[in-house]
Amino acid sequence: MAISQQYQTIPTQLDAQQFETFVLPHLSIGHRGSKLKLSLHTIFNYVLKLLYMGCQWKELPIDKDRPEIHYTRIYRILRRWEADGCIDAIFNGSVLKLHQDDLLDTSIIHGDGTTTAAKKGGDNIGFNGHKKVKGDKVVAFCDRHCNVIAPFVSALGNRNESPMLRDALPQLMQTARAIGLDLSGTVVSLDGVYDCRKNRKAIFNRNMIPNINPNPRGRKKPKRGRKQLFKQEIFAERFRTIERVFAWEEDEDKFRRLLLRFERLSQVHYAFKSLAYTMINLRHYCSA
Repeated sequence: MAISQQYQTIPTQLDAQQFETFVLPHLSIGHRGSKLKLSLHTIFNYVLKLLYMGCQWKELPIDKDRPEIHYTRIYRILRRWEADGCIDAIFNGSVLKLHQDDLLDTSIIHGDGTTTAAKKGGDNIGFNGHKKVKGDKVVAFCDRHCNVIAPFVSALGNRNESPMLRDALPQLMQTARAIGLDLSGTVVSLDGVYDCRKNRKAIFNRNMIPNINPNPRGRKKPKRGRKQLFKQEIFAERFRTIERVFAWEEDEDKFRRLLLRFERLSQVHYAFKSLAYTMINLRHYCSA
C-alpha cells in the first residue's frame, strides 16, 4: 500500500519506464509504410496530450517548422491500436497490476451510468430526455478505492440504463476471470434506475449480492411482499467512489477531451474513455 499512498494525482503523461511497464507490452506495431522516426512512447504521449488538452487534432503541439510527425499519422496509429484491441488490453493490464499489488477492494463494487453530450453529431448517439442533451451513455463499475475494474458498456443517449446492466455484468465477469479475481459474495451497489427483478436475478446468478436502492415508481403505498435487501450505508459510498470517478473523467484539468464528445466515430471516443480510466487506475504508480 506504500505505492498507493505515495502517488494519488492522476497522471496525464507517462515517462519511459512507466510506458515500458504498463503500455508497451500491449501495443501492436505496424508493418506497412515507412518506418516511424519517433518512438511509440512519444506517440502515445501525444495521444495523452490530446486527451488532456481537448484541442483539435491539427492543433496538437507539434513543432510546425520541422514537424517530427504529422497529426494524421498519430490519428491513424490510434485507430490501429483501437482496432487491434490494444487500448482494451492496456486497461485490463492496469486492473491486473492493481490486483497483483493488492490495491483492489472488491468487497463492494459500485456501478452507474453517465451521459456525454455530442453537439457535433456522430454515430451511436440519441437524445436524452432527462438531461436534455444529445449524446451517448456508458455504464461502468469501480471498487471501493475508485479504481475502474470493468470495461464500460456503451449505448445511445436515449437508451434506458437498466437493461445495459445485464450487458455489463458478463464483461465484468470476463475481466475478473482474466485477472484471477474472485467476485463471489461481492456486493453490487446500484441506484434506483436499476431496480428490477431481472437485474437482481442476473446479479444473484453470478454469486454476487445486489444492493439496489428501491425505486417506488410513483407508488402511494409501499410494495407488498418481502422487502429487498438494501443497506443505506453501502449505498452512501457511491458519492465518494463511482461519482468521484465520473467527476475525474469530466474534470477540465484532467481529461478535457471528454467534457464533450467531438469524435464522429464512437470507437475513437470510447478509446479516449478507456485511456482516461487507465490513467485513473495508474494514479497509484505514476506521479502527475
